[in-house]
Amino acid sequence: MSKQFTTINAKPPLQHQMHTTDHHVAELHVDSNDSIHPANLICSLSRQFYNNNWCTGTGGGLSIKDPQSRLTYFTPSGVQKELMTPSDLYVRNEDGEYVNKPLVSKNYKPSACTPLFSICYEAKNAGAVIHTHSQNAVICSMIFGDEFQISNIEQIKAIPNGEVDPNTGKLKYLQNFDTLVIPIIDNMPHEDELQDSFHEILRSYPNTVAIIVRRHGIFVWGDSIAKAKIHNEAIDYLMELAIKMHKLGIPSTCPIGDEKKYLKN
Repeated sequence: MSKQFTTINAKPPLQHQMHTTDHHVAELHVDSNDSIHPANLICSLSRQFYNNNWCTGTGGGLSIKDPQSRLTYFTPSGVQKELMTPSDLYVRNEDGEYVNKPLVSKNYKPSACTPLFSICYEAKNAGAVIHTHSQNAVICSMIFGDEFQISNIEQIKAIPNGEVDPNTGKLKYLQNFDTLVIPIIDNMPHEDELQDSFHEILRSYPNTVAIIVRRHGIFVWGDSIAKAKIHNEAIDYLMELAIKMHKLGIPSTCPIGDEKKYLKN
């Protein structure tokens, strides 16, 4: 199955129209004709992630914080991502109160990822968080120990290094010769039981933009949904590459020029 990719305008804030007619208050937050309104973006990206085999069988989740309204949008739990509509989403204000919920008749509940998304918003000032059940993440969590590492690959340059350029105020990025390190934590029966591990990892790896959960999947974030999407795609590419290197016997951190030393006959 070939992966699908679309482009998102990376310039914040998300420009969308908020209806102020006699619509129900819930519809004010999810009803928009703007394709980059958070509610529409979550649904379109969820379909893309489903088609990429990242969020199948109701797995995975997605959340966006709108920098304009300061409302945070969450996918519901146990919903097929390719069939989700804006009215299925949960929307929360800055006080943690839900200002939009799916119809009671749908019998939905907030995503089990919600506490973990919230940690990323609070600890990393994220603008969006993506959780997938990427097979590449699952396989890498079996190959690697406590960290996924890969070096000397061009795509590494898509990942920020956590430093800020004092002249521009913008994040600096890793170079292709650098080593990308992503922490790996052990899975638990329920996702809310991962909260302590998330807090610990974010203290130990303050510059990471992702956490791999062993035999489960990956959480990736960025300061906007555009950045989170880029990070997610780049990391998945690098994990797939590391798996292929592993099959060939080449370490994922192999120095340039040493590849042939490790090739299996």
